[in-house]
Amino acid sequence: MASAPAPSEAPADLAGVTRSPVDGHAVVETREVSKVYHMGDVEVQALKGVSLTVERGEFVAIMGASGSGKSTLMGILGCLDRPTSGTYLLDGEDVSELDRDELAWVRNQRIGFVFQSFNLLPRMTALKNVALPLLYSPEDLEGDETPEERALAALETVGLAERVHHRPKELSGGQQQRVAMARALVNRPAIILADEPTGNLDSRSGQEIMAILDGLNRQGVTMVVVTHEDDIAAWARRVVRLHDGEIVLDEVRR
Repeated sequence: MASAPAPSEAPADLAGVTRSPVDGHAVVETREVSKVYHMGDVEVQALKGVSLTVERGEFVAIMGASGSGKSTLMGILGCLDRPTSGTYLLDGEDVSELDRDELAWVRNQRIGFVFQSFNLLPRMTALKNVALPLLYSPEDLEGDETPEERALAALETVGLAERVHHRPKELSGGQQQRVAMARALVNRPAIILADEPTGNLDSRSGQEIMAILDGLNRQGVTMVVVTHEDDIAAWARRVVRLHDGEIVLDEVRR
């Protein structure tokens, strides 16, 4: 597997952006997690007893061919789906049995998402897109801090402070993904889950995005990236490979 190139642009310091860690717990722990889908009379076992632990500060790439179960696992880690059986602990809390509202709160407060398609609101500026999660959790702000101040700090972290008043259509693909990354950071999540974060970018922009994710990880942000590309996985310090719903490789890299 190729070695990751050195970061071309380190993110700004994360002071005031990241959440204090919960001591004594892995960020992610799945125990014998299985997921079964029913399609008419056909039963599809997407995950088969997957046990995975991600410690605080790790950078993990989850790989696998189409149908391997990596997207299903990402959905469970992101509290977008529930396991059919098994247990999922996020920051030490069992989230396997939480109801819909509780899961929505967990997604907003503890998980930062970065998707392939950016998922930005086209009529909002970069600043307003990043501040949006804080409108659902104003209690997360400190003292007299405003959502815009927190959002600006997150945009500065990903090197996009000069584009805060631009709308998505006025930004390049790489810049839009930086906005999405800032939005993922703004609520100080326990973990960032990035699902094919470079899938809609050219190779140069993709490497720039990975350099920023790498820099954030080096400052302590726990990172899990789903990808099918070896050059993207090369940025991670650990690679987990799935095949037919099972982990077939779990390799820590120097």
